[in-house]
Amino acid sequence: MSKKLRIAQYGCGKMAVYSMRYVYEKGGEIVSAFDINPQVIGKDIGDIMKTGKKGIIVQNASDAGKAFKADRPDACIITTLSLFKDVFDAFKVCAENGVNAISTCEEAFYPQNSSPALTAQLDEIARKNNCTLCGSGYQDVFWGNLITVLAGATQTVKKIRGRSSYNVEDYGIALAKAHGAGLDLDAFAKEISASDNISEEARKKLIDEGTFLPSYMWNVNGWLCARLGLTPVKQVQKTVPQTYKADLKSSTLNMTIPSGHATGMSAVVTTETEEGIVIESESIGKVYAPEDFDQNDWTLEGEPSTQVIINRPATVELTCATVVGRLPDLINAEPGYVTTDKMQAPVYKLKTLDEYAAASR
Repeated sequence: MSKKLRIAQYGCGKMAVYSMRYVYEKGGEIVSAFDINPQVIGKDIGDIMKTGKKGIIVQNASDAGKAFKADRPDACIITTLSLFKDVFDAFKVCAENGVNAISTCEEAFYPQNSSPALTAQLDEIARKNNCTLCGSGYQDVFWGNLITVLAGATQTVKKIRGRSSYNVEDYGIALAKAHGAGLDLDAFAKEISASDNISEEARKKLIDEGTFLPSYMWNVNGWLCARLGLTPVKQVQKTVPQTYKADLKSSTLNMTIPSGHATGMSAVVTTETEEGIVIESESIGKVYAPEDFDQNDWTLEGEPSTQVIINRPATVELTCATVVGRLPDLINAEPGYVTTDKMQAPVYKLKTLDEYAAASR
C-alpha cells in the first residue's frame, strides 16, 4: 500500500498492550482506540503500552462509528470478548463504515457452525461496504494451520486428537466465570454442564436461534473440517469441571477457591465426518496451580501417526502477533465474513505490514 497501515484498536485491555505495540513495531500506526471501561477511556494508548505517549486517546466505544468516518483506518483489531454475539456490535460498526476488522474472539474463528445467522448478517453488511471481517489468534496457528500442515505430511489420517490448556487468570474475570471457576460442583453442573446435556435437535435449535454457547474447540473443529475438505455429520461437546487438591488463590476472581470446587473446566468436542475421520479436541481453561503451565498437544493417528507437544507457549503474545501478522491477509481478502481457512497459512512478516497489503481491492 506504500503507506503506513492505519489501524484502530477496539478494546484496550491486556491483549491490546501487545497488539498495539506489535502494530507499531511492524511499521503501522494506531489512529484510534476504543473501550467501554471508564477507567481506560481518556488514557493515552502509550500509557497503556508503557511505550511513551502516542497522542491517541482511548474513546468511548459508542463513538467508534464517528471516529471511523474521521480517521478512515485500514483495519480494526477487536480484542474484547470470546462469544460472537458479544463482538457482533463491534464487527457491525466496522462493517457499516467499510473498515476491515479482525478479532481475537474465539467463536469468530469459525462462527458459521455456531452463529450462522449473525455471521450471514455481518457477511452481507461487509460485502455491501467492500470490507472484510474475520477471526484469528492463537487458534489460527496452534489449533488450525499447524494441524493441517501435519496432515499434509500424512498418508492416511484416521483421527485427530488435540488438547490445549490455558490459565484463565490471564484473560480476565468474564472468562474465568464463563469457565465456572470458583463454583461448587453442584452449581457447576447446573450453570455450566447442563447446557451441553441436550439432544442434537435441541442443540441445532439453539444454533439456529443464535443462543448456543460453543466451547473454543467447537469452532476449531469446524475450521479444521473446512480446511481439510471434510464433511461433518455429527458434532457434540461435553464440559467437565476441573478441581484441585488444595485451596487455590485466584487474583482475577479475588477469592480463594476451596479444595474440590471447580477451578475451571475441560470442554471436549467430538466431530464425526462423512469421510470417516474423527476430530476430538479438548480445551482446558482453569485457574492454575503452582505446578501447571500452558500446553498444546496434538496427535494425528494414521500412517504415520504424529504427535506434537508445545510446552509453555506464550498464548497472549502469540495471539496478538498472529492477529497483527494477519492484517495484510485481511486487507487482501475478498469482501465479506472470510474465515482464515480461505487464506494462506500465516507467514512471518519480515518487512513492514504495508508492503504485504494490496493498494486496493
